[in-house]
Amino acid sequence: MKPLFSKKIELQLPDSDIVYYPNFLGAKEADHYFKSIKASTPWQQDDITVFGKTYPQPRLTGLFGENSKPYSYSNITMHPHAFTAELLELRNKLQMEIGVPFTSCLLNLYRNGQDSNGWHSDDEKALGKNPIIASISLGQERYFHLKHKLKKDLKQKLLLEHGSLLLMKGETQHCWYHQIPKTAKTIQERINITFRFIK
Repeated sequence: MKPLFSKKIELQLPDSDIVYYPNFLGAKEADHYFKSIKASTPWQQDDITVFGKTYPQPRLTGLFGENSKPYSYSNITMHPHAFTAELLELRNKLQMEIGVPFTSCLLNLYRNGQDSNGWHSDDEKALGKNPIIASISLGQERYFHLKHKLKKDLKQKLLLEHGSLLLMKGETQHCWYHQIPKTAKTIQERINITFRFIK
């Protein structure tokens, strides 16, 4: 049986288990998913409160799942829509390779360089201990930053390409923060699909 991925890069970072697959999807396949998922997702923009100040979240989001379990982060609670055919295809493709029965996925639409996602960890209680996060990127390439929670000199930057997969496992969410920072460059839209298992 031909492996799904012809190339993978293991990030050699302490207290983590992170693997990057630059060609999880072929270019035409990734183009198809970008267009169909962008059009079929009921995007929403929630307000977020940071240090007592409330403002619109700097990106659009959507939650999908096989059950009705909500997902909460940063004082935002999202309720899932049923998986679309395209998201089920991607989930099945992931499950064939890594054997994880993901129940849900959170979508982010970054409309331009001013849309971002600040420093955080996917360590909510609903994700369980040592959660597995499978993050698929579609559209514009964006830099993904990592920094260790305790060892301040440990940092990493990775360019997430169109059709790529970033897989984070083990202690990663307990020991590392990650972000998609803003950029002053004129760039196109990016969709990020993060599959997860919500208990």
